Amino acid sequence: MPESFFILSKDYLEIAIDEIISIAKTYDRFAKAQIISNLVIIQSKTNWKEIANRATFVKISGQILRKMSGLFLDEENFEVLKNAKTFVCRIINLSSNNFNIPELEKAMGDMITKFSKAQVSLENPDISIYLIFTDQENFFGFSKRYEIKSRPKKIKKHPHELDWKLTRAMINLAGLKEGETVCDPFCGTGTTLLEAESMGIHAIGLDFDEKMCKISKENLDANQYNSKIIKSDFSQLTKMINEFDGIVTDLPYGTASKSSENPEELLKKFVSILPKRKKIGIMCKKGFEKKLKINPIKKYEIYRHKSLTRIILIK
Repeated sequence: MPESFFILSKDYLEIAIDEIISIAKTYDRFAKAQIISNLVIIQSKTNWKEIANRATFVKISGQILRKMSGLFLDEENFEVLKNAKTFVCRIINLSSNNFNIPELEKAMGDMITKFSKAQVSLENPDISIYLIFTDQENFFGFSKRYEIKSRPKKIKKHPHELDWKLTRAMINLAGLKEGETVCDPFCGTGTTLLEAESMGIHAIGLDFDEKMCKISKENLDANQYNSKIIKSDFSQLTKMINEFDGIVTDLPYGTASKSSENPEELLKKFVSILPKRKKIGIMCKKGFEKKLKINPIKKYEIYRHKSLTRIILIK
């Protein structure tokens, strides 16, 4: 079965690793994962591009051709360059060894030009060849040039809005698929809606603040997205339970809330109507999660500053 590799940003590394695995299993429930530091190897029938296009924290990705006991390549390894006109060699060192990376990349490039007609190009090559060194195993892989989807535009923002990276990760961690529908009952400026739409997931946003509804609509229009926006508080969820497959949201109660009602009382009401058979991704202030009796399968702490730590719960 094909193997793909993903080099992840070390920001929120636990979330980044779990997100890759969750996406892979969303497409192929039999997918297997191997984790070495910030390298994730996925064994799956799913193409690496499909996973990388949805993921949030991927820096480099591609397909593994084979594992290696050392730096040894032969002509068979370069069949992948058969129709390429340009290539570049990249060494990724995740091991405890010190390598002269520029020298290795140059030597590898010289070797490849002897076996193929492709020429080295450091800018936008047809194909990138990778040697990945770790203390456990070494890997030989490649990635072909492909079009990366542009980020959704956000023409209006708010100081307390959801971080788009964590929002996107929450959608993926919850296991929502293309064609399904996510609901954000506190949609604010529409971050959840924008990220969902950019991945082919339908979205519905609720907010009791008319100004926020208007901003969400403007941000969606700027991207030609058609998510539904409803001016209502979260109680509307009970009337539309069959219209969505999951909930992804940031509980806004506290300093960021305009509600005059006690935050704990609002939280109790929200929990009481939370659907039990839906995919769930919720962010809240640390401490609030103890009142959210949803038995999460995953829990993550996001440290903001000494007086604020956020919690992500996935169910």
